[in-house]
Amino acid sequence: MLNNSSTVRTLRTVIALAALLLGSLAGMQAQAQTAAPGTLKVGMEISYPPFEYYEGDKILGFDPELAALLAREMKLKPVFTDTKFASLILGLGGGQHDTVISGLYITAERTAIADAVPYASTGALIMVSKDGGVSPKTEKDLCGLKVGLEAGTSWVKKLATLSAEFCAPNGKPAVTVSEFPTAPEVSQALMSKNIQAQLEVAAAAKAFSARSNGRIVISSPDPVYIQTLGVFVKKGNTVLLKQFESAMAAIRKTGEYDALTKKYDLTPVATK
Repeated sequence: MLNNSSTVRTLRTVIALAALLLGSLAGMQAQAQTAAPGTLKVGMEISYPPFEYYEGDKILGFDPELAALLAREMKLKPVFTDTKFASLILGLGGGQHDTVISGLYITAERTAIADAVPYASTGALIMVSKDGGVSPKTEKDLCGLKVGLEAGTSWVKKLATLSAEFCAPNGKPAVTVSEFPTAPEVSQALMSKNIQAQLEVAAAAKAFSARSNGRIVISSPDPVYIQTLGVFVKKGNTVLLKQFESAMAAIRKTGEYDALTKKYDLTPVATK
């Protein structure tokens, strides 16, 4: 007869083996979905309004609408996979999705491991707590403040550069950066006074502010760090890259591209 200690160890072993089996099955299923004919598996973090968000069981926002238009031109059906922001680009290499369309800026770090098609440009707005006692107007006003960012964003490096090349030479304290798994968690930290400011893509900043019931306000009159957003594919997947370029050209001709960027207050990018 097993004693209590042996029983616990046995149960733990059974649970671990079951978890391993389920994980393997899930991985096989994910690979099968990626390879399914006629589908386009689109990676995005679906907690980032107005780019992508749930309304009931529906996935809405700029990126799902753009993906649907592009997939239509490619004669494919889009399938959306909810993935943490920091894992989106890595997921391309691992085959978790075919493309990433999720409000990601095109940066040198990302294009080192993925290829991209530009689809719009925008900057970040600075958000603060309404009664937080600070009101930074530009990125230079962030010196000495605790700034919250979603993990994996390009602003982490930009704020480090700001601290080294502007704050320190001008006798100002460095920017203290705190990273969080998701943008809504950054906003929660802002409302809880654990950070003093939050940087967010302009359209998303407006959405978070509107949903905060007045607790979060936008302090910067103009966007900072203007950059270009992109549709990403696995590095070297020239076939899919060309398909996206052709699809983007097609929806420009129909006028749907201009209508969509206007609807979400984004700046269209020029064609090559």
